[in-house]
Amino acid sequence: MTQKKPEQAVILCGGLGTRLLPYTKDCPKPMVLCNGKPFLWHLMQQLSQKGVKRFLLLTGYLTQLIEDYFGNGLEFGWDISYSQGPVEWDTGTRLCHAQSMIEDEFLLMYSDNFASFPYDEMWELHKKNNLPITLMVSPKRPGNIKLGKNNIVEKYDNDRGNDELKYVEIGYMLVSKKSTFEAFENRDCSFSAILRKLVSAHNVCAYIQAAGYHSISDPQRWKITEKYLTPKKILLLDRDGVINTKAAQGEYISRWENFEIIQDSWLALKQLSNYGFSFVIITNQAGVARGMVDQSHLDIIHSNLMKHALESGINILSIQVCPHHWEDDCECRKPKPGMFYSAAKEFYIRLDKSIYVGDDIRDCEAAFNANCASLFIGDGVDLKRLPEEMQPKFAFSRLSDCVNEIIGFYS
Repeated sequence: MTQKKPEQAVILCGGLGTRLLPYTKDCPKPMVLCNGKPFLWHLMQQLSQKGVKRFLLLTGYLTQLIEDYFGNGLEFGWDISYSQGPVEWDTGTRLCHAQSMIEDEFLLMYSDNFASFPYDEMWELHKKNNLPITLMVSPKRPGNIKLGKNNIVEKYDNDRGNDELKYVEIGYMLVSKKSTFEAFENRDCSFSAILRKLVSAHNVCAYIQAAGYHSISDPQRWKITEKYLTPKKILLLDRDGVINTKAAQGEYISRWENFEIIQDSWLALKQLSNYGFSFVIITNQAGVARGMVDQSHLDIIHSNLMKHALESGINILSIQVCPHHWEDDCECRKPKPGMFYSAAKEFYIRLDKSIYVGDDIRDCEAAFNANCASLFIGDGVDLKRLPEEMQPKFAFSRLSDCVNEIIGFYS
């Protein structure tokens, strides 16, 4: 296997999109609009920002509408080729027909799903397992995927009739061409049949996308996806050390009377509010589990904080709290990304288009795990302990120093 990440994406665009009727009567499904742009544009733009600039579109239904919009891709900074076939062709047939145009290592994409895509992590998993295909899967019941040890796919069944199938594959596949096409016995088949064959030989592994995914497969999901893809100015913030002065080492802020707002940060939040920003606070509060902070007092602190913010013209949408002990191994305590996923689901936040502000290197790690950018506030000495991939996008001593950088990132 090559050690270079694929720079070509092969996207299946040939279906009729019957579940999206009547909207697909005169429009191929990938071309339905989300905020004035075809869904396919959003997908390709996402991949482009990950370094994937070459696209092979496997088209069938109303091909000309896709080609008229995208052309050769030059207008978008991309290189687009097309492989057209009859509408009735199955997915495997389309791949076989385009085999000579496909590179040795490539991304295989559906044209109706969208998910946060941590490409570097998924590529490392693909290299480590050295299998023909690495799928991206998301937790869902009923699903079509059962995972075994080391996330090797043990079972793939699109009938979704088995409770042990706890995941669904959502596209974003890393594929090694030679070993995958060797599984084809004939050209007239679905790609699902090839997946089943490779799974039966334990030749497929999976990357779990716990943040979930969005789809345009039917009108209801399409409208939710459009809302998700709408640009938002929502800044994610740690609490202690960013908004308020931290308690002494090993202690916690247990009452509102002891909650001391950092005036520099408050000024920065006011400035950002003037540019249309809202805020979500994501904070660990293990003092609750340790019996050092009463939950009712914590609720009062946060209620008063949100009230004070509103009076100052600052819109805090939500305060996400993990009250658990660090020994509880919960999914919400940072640096795990559970609270990020919860906020993203509630407010339709694209985490890969968001910044998390923190004052601890674990905040940078949490942002990395959630696939969003991080902004570190502090002297930066501890950043030397972070691996390169977890380094913050920005690092400043005060929040007010980086207002322009935040505005620039979101615009």
